[in-house]
Amino acid sequence: MTFQRIGGLAALVCGATYLIGFALLVTLLAPLGFGTKEIDARAVVDFIDTSPGILIAWNTTIYVVNALALAVLVMALSLRLSKATPGWASAAQAFGLIWAALVLGAGMMANVAVVRASHVYATDPEAAAQLWDVLHSVELGLGGGNEIAGGIWILCVSIAGLVGRSIARAIAVLGVLTGFGGLATIVPALGDTAGAIFGLGAIAWFLAIGAVLAIGRRPA
Repeated sequence: MTFQRIGGLAALVCGATYLIGFALLVTLLAPLGFGTKEIDARAVVDFIDTSPGILIAWNTTIYVVNALALAVLVMALSLRLSKATPGWASAAQAFGLIWAALVLGAGMMANVAVVRASHVYATDPEAAAQLWDVLHSVELGLGGGNEIAGGIWILCVSIAGLVGRSIARAIAVLGVLTGFGGLATIVPALGDTAGAIFGLGAIAWFLAIGAVLAIGRRPA
């Protein structure tokens, strides 16, 4: 199996982690307010006390597994882009690895927050809620609450794909729109809407890129 095909599988894994994350977000985790500004820290630590494994599994999927697969995809796409646009490929690789590192850090912070809150909850639920809220804020700062790093990486890859014709035009255009959606999360008033655009666009983009790389299709 070539590294390009491995990169394709990594892209499909990235898309799958987003799908799994959204599925849990709108079902089991919906009452807690995840993904909104109305998140209830006390409700979260109550949930952690009864079902810590669910949050650990969710964090591990959307952050840790995603970051590891993302690092492989970044390298595979850099190799693909370097033949036609070496400069853009280098920039994309740098931004992509930065994003992967931030996502991995956010995942480790999110899991530490669950473990620490669980320990404190036994003696002081209110203190556990405050501790989780603080650690959750750090998690959001690393990458869970904005998509700037991801937006700039997808944007760089897509522009390189358009310039060098190394990615199908439709996929590259989708990537450009998704990338701008990620960058727009820096504006507080647009945060939720832009985040949703980025998330849904990224799912489609990852799956499309994955399919192209996995079947070994050569650049046009």
